[in-house]
Amino acid sequence: MEVLVLILVLALAAANGANDVPKGVATLAGAGVTRIRTAILWGTVATAVGCLVSLTLASKMTALFSKGIVSAAPTPAFAVAVLVGTVFWVILATVLKLPVSTTHALVGALLGAGSLFAADAVQWNGLLGKVVQPLLLSILVAYAISAVLGVITRKVVATSAASKARAAEQAPDGGGLATTVGVQEEVTKAQKAIGIGHWMTSGLASFARGMNDAPKIVAIGSFALVGGMTPTTLLLLVTVAMAVGGLVGGSRIADRLAYSVIKIPHVEGFTANLTTAALVGLGATLGLPMSTTQVSAGAISGIAANDLSRLNKKTVRDLLIAWLLTPPVGAAVAAGVYLLIA
Repeated sequence: MEVLVLILVLALAAANGANDVPKGVATLAGAGVTRIRTAILWGTVATAVGCLVSLTLASKMTALFSKGIVSAAPTPAFAVAVLVGTVFWVILATVLKLPVSTTHALVGALLGAGSLFAADAVQWNGLLGKVVQPLLLSILVAYAISAVLGVITRKVVATSAASKARAAEQAPDGGGLATTVGVQEEVTKAQKAIGIGHWMTSGLASFARGMNDAPKIVAIGSFALVGGMTPTTLLLLVTVAMAVGGLVGGSRIADRLAYSVIKIPHVEGFTANLTTAALVGLGATLGLPMSTTQVSAGAISGIAANDLSRLNKKTVRDLLIAWLLTPPVGAAVAAGVYLLIA
């Protein structure tokens, strides 16, 4: 049974990579900075680094998913049920091009199987503050921060462009051409700086995602270590599986987020990634299980600020339905599997 648990842990890591790796770098493709495959490669590398440092910087997250939701000592049957419930939904959502939350699916599966495995051990009292509130509030906070940053950056860019245009108009005769060339050079330098910043913030968002998700997956499988395997070894295997999943299947979700939520200019993609990186990184460090999916989607949607007409309503509706279905589907599948094998 321990071998089966290990296989399922790696399957979950691969499914997580396919569904989650694109979320930190989709804006690079959406803004036309690079191709989707290149963006995913960059996101995979940054995610892997985040995974590797997660046991040190995200120990609270590991503790939460080890004992903080279901406090009873897990059995192989319980772990298998939780993993199957989570893997089933994340893979199905990826096939359907729906960016969903592995965290939501995992929490739902823990509750579904845990209610049958050890109902008294389910930590319902702490669930609201430790899990539900961070997950829900992170969407609103991401939207608000991204909206504010978007408004500020748009005003700065517009003001800078207007002042440069006035300078060109007021230049003395004979200096107009030189002034125009100078303005163009400054704009080019600014675009390069924003481009570098966009790459950096997308990498930071992916790093934070790896640091946020890897401890959850390792926590579920750590009790069934095979052949003297250490948690560090398991983390390395999870990191490799997550990278493979991202490289093989990440383009489906990247395409949906990059082109179907909102048209993303270069500067706004930068601010959305900055918001995602800050919130998810903070959540991983403090042991708050934020959903990278929701934070990223909230930040990308926040780009629109009060101009909601920019959002693709159909895509937003599909995402909301998928998010609402994630916990109950994970719970139902996990409960069903537990009844079959326990």
